[in-house]
Amino acid sequence: MSGLVVVGVDGSAAGLAAVEVAAEEARVRSAGLRVVHAFLWPAMHVPLGASPLGPAEGGLRASTERLVSEAVERAGAVAPDVEVSRAVVTGEPLTVLEAQSRSAELVVVGSRGMGGFVGLLVGSTSVHLAAHGRCPVLVVREPAVPDGPVVVGVDGSASGAKAVGFAFAEAALHGTDLVALHAWTGWNAPLPAPQDERTPYANEPGAPATGEERLLSETLAGHQERYPGVRVRREVVHGGTREALIEASRTARLLVVGARGRGGFAGLVLGSVSQAMLHHAHCPVAVVRGGDRNA
Repeated sequence: MSGLVVVGVDGSAAGLAAVEVAAEEARVRSAGLRVVHAFLWPAMHVPLGASPLGPAEGGLRASTERLVSEAVERAGAVAPDVEVSRAVVTGEPLTVLEAQSRSAELVVVGSRGMGGFVGLLVGSTSVHLAAHGRCPVLVVREPAVPDGPVVVGVDGSASGAKAVGFAFAEAALHGTDLVALHAWTGWNAPLPAPQDERTPYANEPGAPATGEERLLSETLAGHQERYPGVRVRREVVHGGTREALIEASRTARLLVVGARGRGGFAGLVLGSVSQAMLHHAHCPVAVVRGGDRNA
């Protein structure tokens, strides 16, 4: 066994869905799986044992052990050959999972947990972990399309390059196709209010599209050599990045994005595109930071 996949659980349906995805990810990696629950109550000095007036098996600690046991059993049903360990760690979920990510090659979480507010599409822990985790973070939103491709957003940024490498590895591990999607907007609009037909354009006709196709080819080149068995479909889309990726996610088993893109503001940890995917994609989303290990 090499490597470790960590999954955060909290007793919610989203958490159990994340366990199933994490177990499969551990299986294809020949990695171990660690089921982690952040136990906040001890830090708040709340009684953990059974109430003298209630059943002997009651209390917060016993309830926590039951939900972790359920998650371990679910993982065993999905991937019986995977070595599964458990950890109940005192602390706030983001802090606990960020610490766990330091020794993991992948952290998996549900899109919303027990603390999710009604109407909130994705939980705060998922968003913050995607921004601060020390390894790639996979957020399980809607179910994946089992025979769908891995889709990766390509933008030419350093963070995006890490995401492309992770996406190639995922496609190879799962034996599926890879869709490399690059979206661009119109740089070829004419200059202000043409007075006659001689008014120049910002670029020669067709030049922007050619440049964007070149960017995509250059980004993929080294990865295709490393993963020759992965069949790649290239898509250069003239339009908005968010809209293109959300549409592609409808038929995907996984969508992979970088944490920040070419247009990221200095100091911004999680870019607007990656945040939009966490909220609106139709499949699980992996967010890969530029500094992530195992990416």
